[in-house]
Amino acid sequence: MTERFTQILRRQSEPTWSAAVGHRFVTELCNGSVADPFMIRYLVQDHRFIDSFLTLLGAAIATADTFEARLRFGRFAGMISSDENTYFLRAFEALDVSPAQRNEPVDSGPTAGFKAIMREAAATRSYAAALAVLNVAEGLYLDWASKAPKTLPANFVYAEWITLHDNPAFAEFVAFLQAELDRVGPQEAALSSDFYSRTVALELAFFDAIYDEEA
Repeated sequence: MTERFTQILRRQSEPTWSAAVGHRFVTELCNGSVADPFMIRYLVQDHRFIDSFLTLLGAAIATADTFEARLRFGRFAGMISSDENTYFLRAFEALDVSPAQRNEPVDSGPTAGFKAIMREAAATRSYAAALAVLNVAEGLYLDWASKAPKTLPANFVYAEWITLHDNPAFAEFVAFLQAELDRVGPQEAALSSDFYSRTVALELAFFDAIYDEEA
């Protein structure tokens, strides 16, 4: 059986992909034991991706070669702008995150890297480049979230972040991303592989950075 292009990219991303999926942060998130300072650091930094992420989704809409794909991306952008952004705001309130805590810390290195690679992929005007970054950003989260224990933490801050990335609609969107990259990626294989591998490395670095200042 012929290996799919996305399967090749995933295989080539090892062991970094598996290190991210099995990271300490993921384990603690899934059992609801992430200490508040680390969870706050994660959420503050992750929320800063949304602007660049919407830019990337806009690029995918602009470069997609089918109307159905544009609709799929448009619906997903709407979810990010509503359900996901609202989750962040509710989580900040629950964790008593002040405006200063949200706005004053500088971007971590991986956060800056994520913003840059999303905008870089958008600037290429390559559908394959946008898809490569999206396949990692969404596919890696589906991978770890789908492995979470079915008994979720009681606190919504943990539970809803898991369920946002482990539900039928999200799984269908990730399958769509994979199918699209399988379709157009081989024509730009080197570009796709470059963006894919760099994004996987950033995912692991982002999780590592949460604990960088641990005492």
